Amino acid sequence: MAVNATPGFDLQPSAERVALPSNYITNFDFLNQYLPDTYEKEFERYGNRTVASFLRMVGAEMPSNSDMIKWAEQGRLHSKYTDCAITAGATTAAGTITVSDVLNPVGSNIAVRVGQTIFISDNAAGSTNSNKAIVTAVPTANTITVAFYEAVLTVPVGAGQVSIMIYGSEFAKGTSGMVDSLEANDVFFDNKPIIIKDTYEVSGSDMAQIGWVEISTENGGSGYLWYMKSEHETRLRFEDYLETAMIEAVPAEAASGAADYLQSVGAGLGTANGSGSEGVFHVVGTRGNVWGGGNPTTLAGFDSIIQRLDKQGAIEENVLFVNRQFSFDIDDMLAAQNSYGAGGTSYGLFDNDEEMALNLGFTGFRRGYDFYKSDWKYLNDASMRGDTVGGGINGLLVPAGSTSVYDQILGKNAKRPFLHVRYRASETEDRRYKTWITGSAGGARTSSLDAMQVNFLSERACCTLGANNFFLFQDA
Repeated sequence: MAVNATPGFDLQPSAERVALPSNYITNFDFLNQYLPDTYEKEFERYGNRTVASFLRMVGAEMPSNSDMIKWAEQGRLHSKYTDCAITAGATTAAGTITVSDVLNPVGSNIAVRVGQTIFISDNAAGSTNSNKAIVTAVPTANTITVAFYEAVLTVPVGAGQVSIMIYGSEFAKGTSGMVDSLEANDVFFDNKPIIIKDTYEVSGSDMAQIGWVEISTENGGSGYLWYMKSEHETRLRFEDYLETAMIEAVPAEAASGAADYLQSVGAGLGTANGSGSEGVFHVVGTRGNVWGGGNPTTLAGFDSIIQRLDKQGAIEENVLFVNRQFSFDIDDMLAAQNSYGAGGTSYGLFDNDEEMALNLGFTGFRRGYDFYKSDWKYLNDASMRGDTVGGGINGLLVPAGSTSVYDQILGKNAKRPFLHVRYRASETEDRRYKTWITGSAGGARTSSLDAMQVNFLSERACCTLGANNFFLFQDA
């Protein structure tokens, strides 16, 4: 058995580009003695239709006054290279190690110095072979010569066969200290704000028309003037786009159609104009962690996620924003840990009785880290991500708390939430959320246009700090 596809659900229930004739009485047949009974108030069949709330829960908003936002994130404290080759005989006392890892910044020297001791491990799956050595020379930017502590070399010889990590140093008595020093290696990221606009227009004549149904919207608007409903819904739709644009935005690739179009309509405004932005999904999918091919439905699946988080920032508390199916999968996984879980009779620790509603859900769990689960309406709404077949997103793991970064505007380190929005603003212009009325109706006196135009504008970007601590859960 399954949910039938027909009847289904409307994906475009009310948004139209023109005033609907059904909004007003059009039947003036006074010969009809059976006038219909009408409900005065429209029925809110879709409940709260807005999807914005995610960034309000996990982030913050702060001003910026530039076309570009840049920040620095800490690099690793210790160094490890995983693509290395050894040139040495099996019983030789010394050898040469060549590092082929891509260095950041590109072209820099490897962070290995004479006198340091290194651990060399075999890259082959399941292998337990390893050796230890002391660095005797650094002849080039990516090669070192070493003297092994063991008499027999157990790790393999060849390109990409071994990994090396530094675990300490050793010097003979009466020798000089460490040669050369290491500089901190920060990683720099940037993002740019995009301009988001919307508008609503109604003619002065239509503003004088009273509808026959009392309308209401999620922001508390009500009355019998139908154009007010459309204006309120335009505002709510724009506020949703302020969030969804920050989640879904992607940078326009060079020579792409979007880049060419935006540059053409914004001619003369500089190369920074109209080149997209880096939304949360794009950033996490590019430099974060991705779980593909469905949802983790077992503890073994979450164990692999936890092990990846161990290799990243190891943030203690995390929030899972998930769609309904992913939420059910987590509930079923946790319920299976209960001795009665297979029968579905007992979830958690409570006394069952016939008058109690059975709670079959969980709000979170702890396994190595704390995970809190929250339903994300954006991933469930059928008119948004909730009915997506290709490129489906099932959830997003967001670390809780804040991180310290160097803010170039402030010129010092500052605490910032992992996710936050920067909007353009100065002492004379605040572009966080602008709205203004033009025309000659509705109180406006700005032009001869016999209409009221309500304009909306915002210029903003979402900064995803420490993307390596995020997890994106997608279908493929």
